[in-house]
Amino acid sequence: MTHTIFIDGEAGTTGLEIRERLERRSDLELILLGDRRRDVDARREALNGADAVILCLPDDAAREAVAMIENPAVRVIDASTAFRVAPAWTYGFPEMAPRQRERIAAATRVSNPGCYPTGFIGLVRPLVSAGIIPAGWPVTVNAVSGYSGGGKAMIAEFESGEGAPPYRAYGLSLKHKHVPEMTRHAGLERPVLFAPAVAAYRQGMLVEVPLHLAALPSSPSVEVIHGALVEAYADARFVEVAALEETEAMTGIDPEGLNGTNRMRLHVFGDRGGEQARLVALLDNLGKGASGAAVQNLNLMLGLSEDAGLV
Repeated sequence: MTHTIFIDGEAGTTGLEIRERLERRSDLELILLGDRRRDVDARREALNGADAVILCLPDDAAREAVAMIENPAVRVIDASTAFRVAPAWTYGFPEMAPRQRERIAAATRVSNPGCYPTGFIGLVRPLVSAGIIPAGWPVTVNAVSGYSGGGKAMIAEFESGEGAPPYRAYGLSLKHKHVPEMTRHAGLERPVLFAPAVAAYRQGMLVEVPLHLAALPSSPSVEVIHGALVEAYADARFVEVAALEETEAMTGIDPEGLNGTNRMRLHVFGDRGGEQARLVALLDNLGKGASGAAVQNLNLMLGLSEDAGLV
C-alpha cells in the first residue's frame, strides 16, 4: 500500500530535509505542487487529499493550514511551535514516556518537538518522573546550535561571509518561545531558565543541563542520574546513553557528531562521588530535532516501521 504525503512548506529548510528523506521511499507518494504551492485552491486540495500532511510553516500559517483541512481522515504533523502545548495535539517525541509511541500512532494531530526541547526533555523528564528532580525545582539549560536552526535569514547571514560572529548568545529576554514546551513536557512546574546560542557551523547541537547534586532533596549520585536515563531509554531505537566509562575519558563533544542521523546521544559528566553533574544531549537540529523526528512520527502514524527511511 502506498500512502500519499503532502509537505506544506517544502521549500523551507525543514521541508527540504523531510522531502529528501521521503522521496527515496517506494511506500510513499509525495504530492508536489511546484509553482502552484502558493495557490490557495491547490493547497486546499492537497491538504484534504493526502493521507498525511506535514506542515513546515511559520506558526500563523500553520494555524491557517490546519483550519483549511476539512477531511477528518487526514493526519497532520506540524513542525512549527503553534500546537506544541495544545491539549488537543499529541506531542511527537516517541521516546518521551511509556506508551507515547502508541499515542502518536493513534493520533490525527501531532506536534513535532523543537530541537532544543528534544535535547532538554530527553535529559530531564526521566529524572522528574523518577523523583530525582522535583517538579518545582529551578532548572537551567544552556545550548548551542548550528545556524541552520535560525531559518533562511540566519543561514544567509552566516553563509554570506559578511561579518557574522563565530558565536552569538540570544534569547536574552528570557522569553524564548521554546520555554513553555520545555517546561510542560519535562513535567516541571516553574519555567525553565533557557540560555541558547548559535555558532558558525551549519547544523548539529549540544543541549546541557548543569545540576548541583548535593542541593537536590535526594542528593543523587552521578551513577543514580545515569542509571535513570539508561532505564528510560533501554528500548529506544534512536536515543542512547553513553556509558560512564566513556564520558569519563572524554575531553569534549563535537556538536556535529550526529549530523545526518535521527539519533540523540545523552551524556552524564561528573566525578563519581562528587556534588555536581553536567548532562549533555548531542543531536542534529535538522535530524532528531526536526525532519528526522517528523519522519519517525509519520511512520508511527501510518503504521509503518518506526525507522523506515531513517538512520
